[in-house]
Amino acid sequence: MTPTLDVTQAYQTVAARLTEAIAQTPRSTPTASPQPTATITPTTAATTQPVVTTSPAVTQPPNSLCDQAQPGVPFDVTIPDDTQLSPGEEFTKTWRLQNTGACTWTTEYALAWFSGEQLGAPLAVPLSVEVPPGQTVDLSVDMVAPLTPGTYQSNWKLRNPNGTMFGIGPSGGSAFWVRIVVTQSATATGTSSPATITPTPTATPGAQVSGAATLQIGDQYDLDTNQVNAGGEDLTYLESDQQHLLSPVGDAALTLFGGAAPTLAECQSLQLFSEPLAVDDLVGLYLCYRTNMALPGRLRVGGIDADTGALQVEIYTWAIP
Repeated sequence: MTPTLDVTQAYQTVAARLTEAIAQTPRSTPTASPQPTATITPTTAATTQPVVTTSPAVTQPPNSLCDQAQPGVPFDVTIPDDTQLSPGEEFTKTWRLQNTGACTWTTEYALAWFSGEQLGAPLAVPLSVEVPPGQTVDLSVDMVAPLTPGTYQSNWKLRNPNGTMFGIGPSGGSAFWVRIVVTQSATATGTSSPATITPTPTATPGAQVSGAATLQIGDQYDLDTNQVNAGGEDLTYLESDQQHLLSPVGDAALTLFGGAAPTLAECQSLQLFSEPLAVDDLVGLYLCYRTNMALPGRLRVGGIDADTGALQVEIYTWAIP
């Protein structure tokens, strides 16, 4: 009787230990599953990093304008502001400019006089080399100091093949300049003064027609008669891509001159273009033109109505000499 009880107790003891072993087994199994999760985490982080580094590399904002320029270093390569010169002294002004726009400056671009004193310089100097975006170029123009002592400033911009002028600054609207101080010189003033005065009052032909006009979008304008939509048109006033354009018709042509009223000789010396010219940024400036009757003239952009787009202009067409 006693051995039987001992065997039963022994089986019970074994069963209890097996139960404990089974209870311990599930606790070791979950500890293996977090391991794959740990190996996936660094892989995901590694693939995310290149996307972040690509974003700052995008450079679209500086290229939002086709034609844009900024000063190079140094900007005034020659003739710094307030350089003192003798009356009648010849000099060469050189600016260093960087092309910060999206378009290449071809040899059809030019350095162009904008306003102020012309200082004996040509109205425009075509670029001799192409300047791709991001590149820097030195642009020079030959000038002559006036004979009368004083301070003189000549303002310049760049001009693209369409005749549109642009300068420096975020919007491309600021001109750059040369400013000189002409010192007293009795010898140069006394001998040369009559020579420079003589060409100025040369006889010029009178006006073929002059006056003001208001152009609505789509109007045809005759520069020989100062009439709108009456036939014989020389210009069409258009709106395209939120720009207001004067488009030459037939053999007519025009180009931008600057802030001062040009003379007949100055308009005749300019290269004129048959491409449309945007006038939105030219309010208060003068254009030179040639009509279909081959008459030279000048046009002042008076203003553009913000609501209707109506363009105010003033013209002066010279008669044939």
